[in-house]
Amino acid sequence: MPETITDLATRFARRRREPVAVQALRSTAAAVISYVVALRLSSEPNPLTAPLTALLVVQVTLYSTLTTSIRRVNSVVVGVLIAIGFSALVGLTWWSLGLLILASLVVGHLVRVDEFVPEVAISAMLVLGVTQVTDTAWDRVLETLIGAVVGLLVNLLLAPPLWVGPAGTAITDLAGRMSRLLDHLGEELPGPARVEQAAARLDEARRLDNDIAQVDAALRQAEDSLRLNPRVKEGLLFRLVLRTGLDTLEICAVVLRVASRTLTDLARAKPDGPLFDPRTAEALRQVLSHTAVAVQSFAQLITAQVSANAEEAEARLAAELAVARAHRDRLADLLLAGAREDPAHWQLRGALLSEIDRVLDELGVDKRSQRLLEELDRHTRTRRTGRLTGWLTKRPGRRRAREGVREDA
Repeated sequence: MPETITDLATRFARRRREPVAVQALRSTAAAVISYVVALRLSSEPNPLTAPLTALLVVQVTLYSTLTTSIRRVNSVVVGVLIAIGFSALVGLTWWSLGLLILASLVVGHLVRVDEFVPEVAISAMLVLGVTQVTDTAWDRVLETLIGAVVGLLVNLLLAPPLWVGPAGTAITDLAGRMSRLLDHLGEELPGPARVEQAAARLDEARRLDNDIAQVDAALRQAEDSLRLNPRVKEGLLFRLVLRTGLDTLEICAVVLRVASRTLTDLARAKPDGPLFDPRTAEALRQVLSHTAVAVQSFAQLITAQVSANAEEAEARLAAELAVARAHRDRLADLLLAGAREDPAHWQLRGALLSEIDRVLDELGVDKRSQRLLEELDRHTRTRRTGRLTGWLTKRPGRRRAREGVREDA
């Protein structure tokens, strides 16, 4: 069924609020404004260096802009000056291009622009293509400064988008994959043990490591977008809630990988029969099923932006964990009875029970609150220590007294 005009307008209104769309509009606005300003101040007919610099300066987050803009502008200016020198001496040829790239990379390391060393060469190549006359040297530097200033002003006046939503989605997706793994482990227990099937689940658990790395990158971007952002009043709390939540999921993912390994070892030890008797298998399936729901509830809890949603998610998480622990106690009794009848593999079964206990403990509401309070306390103490150190350093009498103590010591 074709979309109506109303559907298209609704989808556009929703898309334009996404961080990627907002960032694209900010970058475009900065480039256009810098080009208009450069047309008035520069003698060049097409001052493209200004919008180029603005695009390089406008970062995804305000924090990253303020922390990296100096190095980025430095790399652009150095690249422009190198290109101007090459254009005055040799112009653009295949061998001069090679020398330009080599010189730009070497000079980039010398001026310590860190991760922006390649941008020195990029800026030099782009400018060399439009700079062939020595008289335009100062115009190119002026255009670079215009682009840098406009880019910084755009970041300061138009606050960059918040990336909390994409980070929350990434955390929710990770919890969904962990939940599906738990369901798959529980669904395969009643039938005969198959080594290949258990090994496939182990590979699935190992892939969670790559998923966590991707979520961590999305979370770092979200943390940067919260820093120094005027639209956020409790940025520190949001960052710590998401970070501690991801830490918990990471621990659970590691434990799930170990549990998958334990089940794989059990499958290899009993290749022709079921891993557990029907009652034990059903109890373990119930534990894994409710733990899977608890993982998703935990992700909803740490990504909830409204207090009512957070309270609802916390209540659902507590309820699922209570049911899971009840089935866990029943499972422990059944495993103990099974170990008495078949003591050959009691170590693996005991290890599996211990791994389940670790996941349930990590997902607990009390454990989450404790971890969050510890992080808040650590950040508060760090901030106070930094302020106290700066205050003592600024007072000459205090500084001399501290120096005297060090000399006496």
